[in-house]
Amino acid sequence: MVFSRTMKTKSPHFRVLFGLKVKQLRQKRQLSFADLSEKTGLSISYLNEIEKGKKFPKEDKVAVMAAALGISVEEILTFDQDENLAPVQELLRSNFLNELPLDLFGIDLNKVVEIIANAPARVGAFISTLLEISRNYALREENFYFGALRSYLELHSNYFADLEQAALAFSREHAIPAGRPLPENLLRRLLADDLGYKISENGLDAYPDLKHLRAVFVPKRNELLLNSSLTASQRSFQYGKELGFHFLGLKDRAYTSSLMRGRVFEEVLNHSKAIYFSVALHMPEQAFVADMQQFFARAEWDSKAWLGLMHRYEATPEMFYHRLTNILPQHFGMRKLFFIRFVHDPRQQVFEVDRELHLNYRHQPHGNGLFEHYCRRWVSVSLLQELADRQAKGEQPDFLVQAQLSQYQKGSETYLCLTIARPDYPSPHRNVSVTLGLLLDDELSRKIKFLADPAIPLREVHTTCERCTISDCQERASPPIIADRRTKMQRIQDQLDALQR
Repeated sequence: MVFSRTMKTKSPHFRVLFGLKVKQLRQKRQLSFADLSEKTGLSISYLNEIEKGKKFPKEDKVAVMAAALGISVEEILTFDQDENLAPVQELLRSNFLNELPLDLFGIDLNKVVEIIANAPARVGAFISTLLEISRNYALREENFYFGALRSYLELHSNYFADLEQAALAFSREHAIPAGRPLPENLLRRLLADDLGYKISENGLDAYPDLKHLRAVFVPKRNELLLNSSLTASQRSFQYGKELGFHFLGLKDRAYTSSLMRGRVFEEVLNHSKAIYFSVALHMPEQAFVADMQQFFARAEWDSKAWLGLMHRYEATPEMFYHRLTNILPQHFGMRKLFFIRFVHDPRQQVFEVDRELHLNYRHQPHGNGLFEHYCRRWVSVSLLQELADRQAKGEQPDFLVQAQLSQYQKGSETYLCLTIARPDYPSPHRNVSVTLGLLLDDELSRKIKFLADPAIPLREVHTTCERCTISDCQERASPPIIADRRTKMQRIQDQLDALQR
């Protein structure tokens, strides 16, 4: 029987599925490559490439292969009824293999296909498990994209020399003064005069459903709509990001200030690059390194000086901490660090992690998404609670700052945590805190002189209340149900072990 070859049969996904189908049929009939080669007249190397999904045979050869394997052409070209191929087909249909940035991690897509081809049943079961987990936890493609982005940033210690050089080149090209802070109106003029932007500082006020966003770019009108609640530093950052998209030549981009969802990974990556560019533009590398050297040389921790360093660049806490995660690993060798941002709604007493970055490995604390109660002893959380308490008394502090040495239970790790908490803009009724955590070791003690300051409190902390065994915790928000369950299971195992002695 002759069939018509279509674009579908030429696609990489179709070749992979066809190759897996041929391999399964050959093995089921206990045929070696040599046996199938003899029956079809096709070389062993050619059959091997077919099974790996690298090549697809012509019409007459498909018919010969089908006959040699004892099935019809229709059957060999059909995959929907094959249970072993179903999870692999679902993965290929999801487009994850094409969209995930395997090349950024040095992974060859052909190698992934080869792994699938070498053990389709086992890999299929694994893929099926992953997809089932993703359904149960409502994970979408963008969750994978954001996870891949974090891994990519961590792989490079969140420092990119090409983006640093781009920010310098932009400053030279536009004769931007070396002094900081960077004038907001300067970046605004560059957008308006050089790129023809129309900028509406209260452009989002007419759209109440968008009041949580800081900015939206409308390309058909070349218009940047801003939230009227933004501070000058937030507006300046948005201008820098828009300039970054153009100067870096980033085509795939989101048009909202924060990513609502990532359509493709390139969009997520480009958003990150534009943010990096704007931060580097506002806080030049050389000047920022010098400032941090002076600050770390202080004998005592000074919260006002920490805020003063941020205000020198008229940066938001997020910009300031983003720059710290760029500079500290590269210029100070502080590679064991984390950044985490908490959001708190005092009306509901809910603390959530919405941003985090871990360099070197996954540190404590971190978001878990399990609806557990984060440890209230973390300075990230306790400072938010203090801010909410003061607001309830009628106070309106702009920022609260605190340093804490956080020692995880049983003394496994201790971090110097530097936290800034503030009201969230433009979202009403919310507060946010950003924390930089640096793993305490001898090297850190040599580089940060104020680590020995007795004014910095030391607190024993844990991950979540449900997992914590600290018995006298006054801040506990939930019983230690998971810790108790583990203790009970350990007692059962100990008794079972004793019976076997």
